[in-house]
Amino acid sequence: MTVPPSDALMNRLKALVGPSGWTDDPEILAPRLVEWRDRWTGTTPMMLSPATTGETAAIVRLCAAEGVALTVQGGNTGLVGGQIPQGEILLSTRRMRTIRDVDPVDDVLVAEAGVTLAEVQAAAMEAGRRFPLSLASEGTATLGGVVSTNAGGVAVLRFGTARDLVLGLEAVLPNGEIWGGLRRLRKDNTGYDLKGLLSGAEGTLGVITAVSVKLFPRPAGRAVAMVGLEGPEAALDLLSRARRNADAGLEAFELMARQGVEFALRNIPGQRDPLSGAPPWRVLLEIASPDPAGAGRLMETLLSEASEAGVIGEAVIAAGEAQAAALWSLRENQSAAQKAEGATWKHDISVPVSQVPHFLREASGAMAAFAPGCRISAFGHVGDGNIHFDVLRPEGGDDADHVARRAEGQARVHDIAIALGGSVSAEHGLGVMKADEARRQKDPAEIALFATIRAALDPGRILNPRVLF
Repeated sequence: MTVPPSDALMNRLKALVGPSGWTDDPEILAPRLVEWRDRWTGTTPMMLSPATTGETAAIVRLCAAEGVALTVQGGNTGLVGGQIPQGEILLSTRRMRTIRDVDPVDDVLVAEAGVTLAEVQAAAMEAGRRFPLSLASEGTATLGGVVSTNAGGVAVLRFGTARDLVLGLEAVLPNGEIWGGLRRLRKDNTGYDLKGLLSGAEGTLGVITAVSVKLFPRPAGRAVAMVGLEGPEAALDLLSRARRNADAGLEAFELMARQGVEFALRNIPGQRDPLSGAPPWRVLLEIASPDPAGAGRLMETLLSEASEAGVIGEAVIAAGEAQAAALWSLRENQSAAQKAEGATWKHDISVPVSQVPHFLREASGAMAAFAPGCRISAFGHVGDGNIHFDVLRPEGGDDADHVARRAEGQARVHDIAIALGGSVSAEHGLGVMKADEARRQKDPAEIALFATIRAALDPGRILNPRVLF
């Protein structure tokens, strides 16, 4: 059982990090204590912002000795509430901002936890390489946070999730010891995969302070297109054709329902619809190639064949980077566009790719029956089976009524995903939002293993105590 920090402990922590490393100023803390969708609001006696791994270790050591809990936060872009403290000391990685090394020979970049994802991408590009993890929040999301939550993003189809891009970690364990695991090896078959264990642990098994990640060659050619189609079944047909035609060059395959596109066009300034016919579904796809003209040729051949087969309707291929960015903006603003539309039940599910149409059909029907008039915005990374299935209150409906039915509605959607061999959280983690729902769905033996691992590393449960089980 954790305890509140004593005045003596807080004074020691303040002295440890110095005047620049702590604050209890309500104005500075305010944006750190609210999740961006305003679903969680927290409290904390103070925020600590260590500048080094050594300072982080000393903080954790002092708090562990007195049974005082810490909530770890990166860029505060999480969507399941795990980064919002509820009385715990807030430990921010915002001052750990050094890119320690970029090595284009080893294809490795080493950066501290507080470096943003966009900054990692820029550093790789400056060295003539590429870090492919890409999220809508990459300008704010930090490397430590995306690894701790095993974030996915739009390029999972080719490169995998954050865990798949990690070669090594430096982390402070719950007892304050530093694990210096910043390896650069592609092959290291010497026991448990500790970096894999901490990647996706949501800060419960250690505070990630630095990461060594894989880099890749920059493609010489890139083609981005948006196509309209009648339904998810056609999307799977197009996906199969894209895999055959482009092979490993297929980097993204994003599905969007018309409702979400309409929200973006209405609520996000500067958006325009590149397709004139308002199709019920559309796919945004991206192909890369080491040949400057190769990606364009592959895209043209793919879309021509799909059109002749009646798989797709209207199609637009971006003529340059500005048009490609505009197409991606329509996809990346799907979540942001919902904020003006009222209360939403968010779902971040995954199912086997073959079951995506089945899930969308069954879940849409279930929600229409359970919440008549609800508006469904379904979109996501259909190439890896991850669908964001968001159920908004009816037009002109009452937010409070919709919120009151959220738990039951979400359980029904999750049951459908699980019955199809899926997961209740594909890329956002469990946090505090989905812990109870995951406990309901997971095998008891799996939950017991989680508990055993956590108890072994953090018996006092001082790191992110409310997260996971």
